[in-house]
Amino acid sequence: MGLKENDQSPSHKENDIDEHEFDDSFCFAPDDTPVSVLVPTNDNAGNKFDALEEKLAEIRTAQGLALSEDSCDEESSEGDVSGVEETLDFEGEGKAEYFDSGEGLGVEENISTFSELNLSRSLLKGLASLRFDRPTPIQKVAIPVALMGKDICGGAVTGSGKTAAFLIPIIERLIHRPKNVPAATRVLVILPTRELAVQCHEVAVKMAQFTDVRCCLAAGGLPMRAQDADLRCRPEIVVATPGRLIDHLRNSASFTLESVEILVLDEADRMLEDGFKDELDEIIKHTPKQRQTILFSATMTENVDELIRLSLRRPVRLFVDSNTAIARKLLQEFVRIREERETDRVPILLALCHRTCTERCIIFFPTKELAHRYRLILGLAGLKCAELHGGLTQAERLDSLERFKLGKVDFLTATDVAARGLDIQGVKFVLNYSMPANYKLYLHRVGRTARAGLEGCSITLVGEGADRKLLKMVIKNSTVPVKHRLIPPSVIEQHSVSSQNMQSALNGLLAEEREQKLLDRTEKELTRAENIMHHKKEIHSRPKKTWFQTSRQRMDSKKRDIQSLGDDRQRTGKNESVKKRRN
Repeated sequence: MGLKENDQSPSHKENDIDEHEFDDSFCFAPDDTPVSVLVPTNDNAGNKFDALEEKLAEIRTAQGLALSEDSCDEESSEGDVSGVEETLDFEGEGKAEYFDSGEGLGVEENISTFSELNLSRSLLKGLASLRFDRPTPIQKVAIPVALMGKDICGGAVTGSGKTAAFLIPIIERLIHRPKNVPAATRVLVILPTRELAVQCHEVAVKMAQFTDVRCCLAAGGLPMRAQDADLRCRPEIVVATPGRLIDHLRNSASFTLESVEILVLDEADRMLEDGFKDELDEIIKHTPKQRQTILFSATMTENVDELIRLSLRRPVRLFVDSNTAIARKLLQEFVRIREERETDRVPILLALCHRTCTERCIIFFPTKELAHRYRLILGLAGLKCAELHGGLTQAERLDSLERFKLGKVDFLTATDVAARGLDIQGVKFVLNYSMPANYKLYLHRVGRTARAGLEGCSITLVGEGADRKLLKMVIKNSTVPVKHRLIPPSVIEQHSVSSQNMQSALNGLLAEEREQKLLDRTEKELTRAENIMHHKKEIHSRPKKTWFQTSRQRMDSKKRDIQSLGDDRQRTGKNESVKKRRN
């Protein structure tokens, strides 16, 4: 028996299969409590963070690295702005007829409260606990359509509430599911990154806390055994990353997707860009053909063939805003870095952190090495900082994210792992160490602030060449003035001296960390060898893990993904050139 559809008309990819170091004492929050799943029961990651903070404090005291405040203020001047709003073009030949026009669905957009959507009282209570007072524009149109069982291809600007837009109708339909049948997994939600999966699971658990709907998390980097035990209970909702889900499908005997009736692909374009094409094909192959599919993304690809490949059947298009739109309450500022002054990036960043972006600030870097290096630099400068990137264990990543969310640190140095989808309330500033690779990635970075109607500020250090071209695109698509921030030379000079003074201490810390990593790796290999010697029979008696591809097939798939990504970028460049000629 299927889910009961509401017949009323309501007004670089991460390898999830590889095990990361993570203590087995990690506990998942019970599904009937709103406890955050972000906090492990062990304090290994927290102790490591505290130890580094103590060491940085000792170095600051010993070498006198504390920075004195000065009276010079930065100056800002407005740049030229031409506000242009672009929309997705799905009206081409062969595309429009693929989508459901949505006519006759009776969707009422003039909705001011969730109660007007005829939702169950237990769900409304869960929404109230999350302080969800009124539906956002994407929720107003998506929830009624999803309750009707229609396939959805939806998109809106980042921070518009897409996660709740699919979770609310899912939980509402599960509340009315048949109760006299065996438990089964009826909903599968796929997300590209572990952090997004943890966040989505946390929201789902809190939203469903007053119902009998259970939710399980199956994300990479977390203990397989705990997830396997949860999946055996056949929870109604499974939130997963692609690699770990396939691992469970292949190696957890009791877990199947035969009963899945709703498939959600969140940030679908990101999964395709990250090379999860074959994994998504494999997952879709294991789900029933007669299902509802909901595809959401902050930015939607124009290649509708990809959406067809993801098996949407006559989906309703729900695009609330332009895919190039920037939040209206976001103040964008840029600091020019001339080619001969590239060494000024460090003092300029320090000046901004000390004087302007003093709290609730995320700083984006192009590599994990730079993100870690500047975490140490900010620590030596006396600023409370955490880091988030792929060079950390999953426990350390979740610990850093939780510290920043709770306000225990003021700064978060991060790579683009934190750029997409993560909903961190109250982020006031976003700093870009350099321009990102493309405009879409810029949108996601600055989208971490000015969310849910709040004000925010982004400051980007802009170099020459490609950076200038991207800056022009940002100015073109902005509906509010873009400002050029000037840092006084005296301020740059002061922080330049400070950064030079901490260079020897920084090099010493990095050298010490390299030695510690080598020792940890050696100890890990020694422990592994001892386990093999003492538990040889038990280890060899375990069934080997399997994967749906051979090593050769995985290599070929990776090459195809790289080639496809390059072709997409080339097509995008050609399309932009055509637009310029037309204008």
